[in-house]
Amino acid sequence: MKKLLVSAVACTVALTGASFSQAQNPHGANAAKYGIAVVDVTYIFKEYPKFKGIMDGMKKEMEGAEAQLKADRDRIQQMEERRDTLQPSSDEFKKLDENLARQKADFNIKAGTIRRDFMEREAEVYMQTYREVANAVRVYATSNNIGLVIRYNGDDVAATENRQDVLRAINQPIVYQNSIDITPDVIGLLSRGAVPAGGPTAQAPGARTVR
Repeated sequence: MKKLLVSAVACTVALTGASFSQAQNPHGANAAKYGIAVVDVTYIFKEYPKFKGIMDGMKKEMEGAEAQLKADRDRIQQMEERRDTLQPSSDEFKKLDENLARQKADFNIKAGTIRRDFMEREAEVYMQTYREVANAVRVYATSNNIGLVIRYNGDDVAATENRQDVLRAINQPIVYQNSIDITPDVIGLLSRGAVPAGGPTAQAPGARTVR
């Protein structure tokens, strides 16, 4: 019985390891062979369903907030138009002008707060997603005996005339890679939720190992 349990556990471990394998990705077929891989982090962000869902939700929230700000701005503009029809020396003009000054100040504070809040939330989503991506890369690399994963850009810029794209292609450090692109594997891990939560993230590029 004990032998059967050990065999079952061994099979489970093997199957778990298989979920991190690169058998389904021909673009990364040689990564384990060479012990080195490349990954397109920008592409992963574009294709990661969880990240896309969060950003789409935030975009709708921002559109709603912008619509409310537009309504406030239109109301203030109407008040300005009414004020301009009054005699500047009249009490009503002075009262409305003071009210407008307060409402403009409140509007600027409200607009600034909303935009700052969205920017902070957006930055947090990007950082959290990057941690998830880095953790997925670590899990995959560890499972496939890959010792180094280098970030690269997999976009095909051969036919583009965009100056920025051409410069980016010229400056990127990867000139050639022979089927060591593990980007589809990392996207697969993230999309399936197959990455253990709470694990340490991959060591940041440039970070030094304490010996």
